Parts: sequence; C-alpha cells; structure tokens
Amino acid sequence: MTLVYPLAALRAFALHSLKLDAPNGSEPSPSLDAVYETVNQLGAVQIDTLQMVARAHYLTIWSRHGNYDPTMLDRLAFDPTDRRTFEGWYHAACYLPTHEYRYQMPRQRKTREGGHQWYAKWIENPANQALIASVRERIQTEGGLRTSAFDNPEAQRGSWWDWKPAKIALEYLFAYGDLMIADRPKFQRVYDLTERVLPGWADQTEPTPQERDRFWVERGAKALGVSLPRNPGDYTWMGIGKSRKIVADLVKEGVLIEVQGETLTGHHQTLIVHRDQLQGLQRAASGEICPQRTTFLNPWDNFWWAQNRDEALWGFRHTIEAYVPAPKRVYGYYSMPILHKDRLVGRFDPKLERAAKRLRIKALHLEPGFAPTDELTHAVAIAMRDFMAFNKASDLVIETSNPPEFAVKLMQML
Repeated sequence: MTLVYPLAALRAFALHSLKLDAPNGSEPSPSLDAVYETVNQLGAVQIDTLQMVARAHYLTIWSRHGNYDPTMLDRLAFDPTDRRTFEGWYHAACYLPTHEYRYQMPRQRKTREGGHQWYAKWIENPANQALIASVRERIQTEGGLRTSAFDNPEAQRGSWWDWKPAKIALEYLFAYGDLMIADRPKFQRVYDLTERVLPGWADQTEPTPQERDRFWVERGAKALGVSLPRNPGDYTWMGIGKSRKIVADLVKEGVLIEVQGETLTGHHQTLIVHRDQLQGLQRAASGEICPQRTTFLNPWDNFWWAQNRDEALWGFRHTIEAYVPAPKRVYGYYSMPILHKDRLVGRFDPKLERAAKRLRIKALHLEPGFAPTDELTHAVAIAMRDFMAFNKASDLVIETSNPPEFAVKLMQML
C-alpha cells in the first residue's frame, strides 16, 4: 500500500522547516547566532523597502523569534568583523549566507558577457562606459560611497525608475560583481569594492549555471520541507520550465523523494521532500512535531515563496495587495496573515504611526470557519503585544473588524 501523509503532518513539517512552529516565548531573546541560523536555514531573507511597520526583512526574523534587536540582521551583513550574510539576488533582493556567495557568480558572469538584458543596451554607449570607469575609480580611491556622492543636478535622469546615470552605473557594477553592499545607513546602500567587502574565507569557486540551478532547487526543497513539485524552483523564482526538469532529474537520482499527501484539492497529490528530510516528515506524521506558534507573516515572508502551496495545504489564497489598485483590494495594502498553530486563521492591515507610537489596524479579519474563541483570541493578543513591542508602539487602534466581536475581545485581552 502507498503511504499517504495526512494533511496535519504536511502542515506541521512545512512550518517546522521554515522555523514557524516553536511556541511563543520559547527563547528569552534570540542571539546573533540564532538570527544567523534562521537566515541560513531559510536560505535567504527578502529585503523590502516598505515601512508600513518594520521592514519585511526584519519582520521575517520577528515572525520566528519574537521581539529581538533588528540591528543584529544588519550586523550580520555589514559588520566588517562578521559578514556572515551579504546582499545579493535569490528569490529577489535578499540577505543570503556568505558561505554560498559563489552561487551569485554565474549571474555576474552573465552581466559581464552582455547577457543581462537590463544592461546590455545601456553599456553599448561609450559615454556610459566612461561613467562606469569613473564611478569605479572614485570608489577605489575614496572607499565605499552612496548614490548621493554622485549627485549632479544637471545630469539627465535615466529611464529606469527615474534612476540617474551614476545609480545605473553603480547597479551595473554591483550586478557585474565588482561592487558589493558594504553598509545601509538609513537604508541607503553604500557600494564598495567586492575585494574589500567579501570575507577572505568566502568560497569564490564559480559553479556552472546548471550547478547553481541544481543547488538552488535542492536548497528550496530543504527550506520548504514538503512542497508541490514546482515549489523548489519557485523558492528561487526559477521558471517552471527550467525547474521541472531539474526536479525530475533529482527525483530520478533519489535526491528528491516523491511522496503522496492529503491536500485540500480533493484527492491525494504527489509532493516533494528532500531525502535528508524524509525522517523529519515521518516524525511529523507520528506527532513528534506539533506547531504551537501564533505569529504574523509579512507579505514577502518565505512562507509565500511556494506558489499554490498555501491553497493546497491551507486553503488560503495570499495576495500582495500593495501591488493591487486600491479599489480592488480586499484585505488592505499591507495585509499580514495570522498563523495560529498549524492554521492560517486571519489577516490584518497595519500601519505604524511612529511619532504617536501607535499601531493602527485598518482592518482585521478572521478567515471563514474560524470564530474568535477565547483560546484563539488570547494567542493572537500575546502575539500582538509582542508585535507592538517590536515596533515600539504603546497604543493600538482597530478601525474595523470582521467579525466585530473579534476586535472587542482582542482589545479586552490586551
């Protein structure tokens, strides 16, 4: 008989693999090493610019550890005595473990050889080539510089997001591999020579693009724990046409294992587990792994990098409504789903009013089928109090709630 893993086991192991299962308050205050281990286990943490509350990369760590010092994430990337992470490209712009820097190198080579479509035409202009040389020379001489160091009010703006030419040159040199991000004071990138930023211990043995893709598919499978066949490629934003063949090859080799799982699609479904983690899935099936955390997930959390898995295993459709025109939004601009144990139970749209130290929730929703029981509301209240502390908010306002009694009970418990 074919073993079919129950839905509860699939959810439990998926959450465990993404470090979203530990009980709230299970660690008093995460150390720098603990923050690094989270980045390393996830493989990457996406960087985002929006500041409705704390930025998304800080929230990804908060979701797993609770209130912590967010400067620890900065120290890992920018402290010259550490630099266990670096800013590079994976699912999007991300912080990644420095010991995996070498997997950036095929992308850099593609840029150098003219294969990066964003830069190929721009670099053909001799004036732009001269600009690139001038920008690099200044950084070589003066050390790390921000974009503002190249301000010229008379310069013509570029066409990319209204970037000025020097900014395009800096980004080209970053994509090329000549520059890295050495710091981010007030979230502004400081560009410096790679040779001065990248630690000497970092492996710079360049893999082939095929070796990189294979490594990243394996990486995605490990981070997700259990997933749909397309998801290990989704995790690094790889096209389904490319990732399908890599997954099939890894299955033939026994690196990835096909298992049957119970899903919400109405039938058993073939899922993917990395061979190193099959024992973990079996532990989840035996009840040894049981998610106990209540937390909130930012719109760019790693949890969402597995396309369609939220619907197959949780019956939940996540949309980043910041990208949706305002009249078409359902849950709000920065809607954050609520994870309670192994279920996605609701969403809320927060905005931090920093001067007033007030967290304003424009809309609070419970998902269909969930009621504001004392147990659920109490767990959300604990998470909300910690979320407020992390965002340095001392006041909470809830404008609307569905159902209305959820907000009433939540405020009473807070």
